[in-house]
Amino acid sequence: MEENDGEPVDDLALMKRAYTNKKTDQIDDGLVREVVTLVQTQVQDEVSQLQTEDYDSTASTNLSRVRINEIVQLLVPKKKGRLVGLGRPSRSSPLFSAPPPFVDPEVLTAQLKDKDDRISLLETQMAAQQAGYEAQKRLNQQMVEMMQRMYPNEVFPDVLDP
Repeated sequence: MEENDGEPVDDLALMKRAYTNKKTDQIDDGLVREVVTLVQTQVQDEVSQLQTEDYDSTASTNLSRVRINEIVQLLVPKKKGRLVGLGRPSRSSPLFSAPPPFVDPEVLTAQLKDKDDRISLLETQMAAQQAGYEAQKRLNQQMVEMMQRMYPNEVFPDVLDP
């Protein structure tokens, strides 16, 4: 943060800074180097996608620190609960479960009642459809039996489904 004018840096910048050899200006750890390359590629893909979707806008197409951190947390392999190259994720990380937002019990009750009503309606419709199928099956069977009586030398299937 000190080198970035007091602004927090994203996890990708942190990894690059921590693992870059100051003499060779390269990342010596092969796994971290691959992870950094993978994350950089994903970030570049998203930036270019933003540029093509918003080609006539003058808005900045840089990804936010939060989005870059999300990409890092999605792509960086985890080992024993730690992100490779970063250690434990911060408490603000989506990897930690946040408490669920407050839901008004009255709203929840109304939503559940609505869903129950929709389920009942669908069950009623399914039962009516099934009854219709059964009636059509009986009618088909009666027609086959009638045709067998009219044409005894012909072979007809036992049941014709609708």
